[in-house]
Amino acid sequence: MSTVVSSPDGKSAAPGGWFARLRARLGHAGASLGGELRTLFSGRRIDAALFDELEERLLLADVGAQASATLLEQLKASVARNELSDGDALLVALRERITAILQPCEQPLVVDRSRQPYVVLVIGVNGSGKTTSIGKLATRFRDAKLKVMLAAGDTFRAAAGEQLAIWAERSGAELGAQQPGADPGAVVFDALQSARARKLDVLIADTAGRLHSQSHLMEELKKVKRVIQRVDASAPHEVLLVLDGNQGQNALAQAEQFHAALGVTGLVITKLDGTAKGGIVVAIANRLRLPIRFIGLGEQAADFGEFKAAAFAAALLGLDA
Repeated sequence: MSTVVSSPDGKSAAPGGWFARLRARLGHAGASLGGELRTLFSGRRIDAALFDELEERLLLADVGAQASATLLEQLKASVARNELSDGDALLVALRERITAILQPCEQPLVVDRSRQPYVVLVIGVNGSGKTTSIGKLATRFRDAKLKVMLAAGDTFRAAAGEQLAIWAERSGAELGAQQPGADPGAVVFDALQSARARKLDVLIADTAGRLHSQSHLMEELKKVKRVIQRVDASAPHEVLLVLDGNQGQNALAQAEQFHAALGVTGLVITKLDGTAKGGIVVAIANRLRLPIRFIGLGEQAADFGEFKAAAFAAALLGLDA
């Protein structure tokens, strides 16, 4: 038996709900990609100069060189076939092409309930929003009627354990923790043993934030993964990488290196309410094609939602879903 971890009340798809927040956050301060493109396309004929300016806008929105080149090639082919006649049609076609890049990454997190517990190892750099994402994910699991334990594997940052304890209380999850400075592998090992004994459905293991370029810390993460596999050879069942959308192309570099080191199975892209332009999601999808489980738009539980390709593409361009 498996459980899809989705919005239990369906509000994420409701008009004025998740999509409206997504579109508003990506278009904050009037600086949305869609607004810029509508201004660019207005009254213009489709020619080489227009495509040059479109490429510049895509690059500035963090879509990246590779994905931008792919999109432009496809749009130029459509123009050559006389399929696009004006700027409005070009914008709609761009949405369709972006959706096609994102679609393979629209894969919800599915918990296999035959695994007791289903182990989610959460990784990422400092300040990416890991602990907050864990808390929101635990809340979703609770709403899906799953019994959850949080493992406080970030033993280096003093406040991390305290934050996780608060989220455990809020979400009704149990907490597996030891003293600050304890070995992270030992903390996760003990929590996994405890979760198995109590027949809990899910164990979410936090880890200390680390730069993807710090090889010795990446080795420590590999050790935590090996320790988990001593208890359950099939675990972790999900290696969830949390990325800060404000990091732009650096987030793509982080994803590549964490994936090479640990075999990432899902992504959470956070802080799309800040200075992030949103295009980095397209760049990551185009390069890595990893499942994007969730995106985060702010601190509230309602600002954490499942990734939907068509809705994201529409919101990115300021169009209706």
